[in-house]
Amino acid sequence: MRMPAEQTSSDNPVGRPNQRRRTRKDLLQAASRLLKQGCKPTLEEIAEEAAVSRATAYRYFPNVDALHREASLDMAVPEPADVLKGVQAQDPVARLERVDGALHDMIAANEVPLRMMLANSIERVVRGEHDGEWPARQNRRTPLIEAALEPARNQFKPAAFKNLSHALALVIGTEAMVVFKDVLQLDDAEALKVRRWAIRALVEAAKKPA
Repeated sequence: MRMPAEQTSSDNPVGRPNQRRRTRKDLLQAASRLLKQGCKPTLEEIAEEAAVSRATAYRYFPNVDALHREASLDMAVPEPADVLKGVQAQDPVARLERVDGALHDMIAANEVPLRMMLANSIERVVRGEHDGEWPARQNRRTPLIEAALEPARNQFKPAAFKNLSHALALVIGTEAMVVFKDVLQLDDAEALKVRRWAIRALVEAAKKPA
């Protein structure tokens, strides 16, 4: 019998943050599988598919609509192998630009649900429903960023590689889109120019010796 995901590491405090991120991902993947079958699953059905309790599911998602919405977005995120196919392995800038372009297309096609997801995560923090122990968001951009950088890892010191990955997450993604459109009021062409400049500048800065 499979143990519910939240119980597998309950005796390991160090492993809890990683376990909780995996459990949240398990719920999204379970919802995606059921949605692909053409049904509209309940939260209970999704929790059962993910082998977690209903109460655990509610810790991550306030309602089933929020889970359905994010699962649909999860399915829209491109796979690293598809995005990076044919790009030179040792050219991190070109690979990151390919990732940026793929995520830009995905965000443009799903702007409304992405904004709703972002608003929902912020509202949960404001209402005190998120205490910091349970992941409020799924990190979809970092796997793509790290896949782009991995072949060129030897060009960076370990600390610089980590900092670069984190800094790029500020430039690429939904929040960047909101800043470019709502705060700076830039059109797509201007925003693209700024993102590409930032990607090149960050990569070059990370290559410099400490």
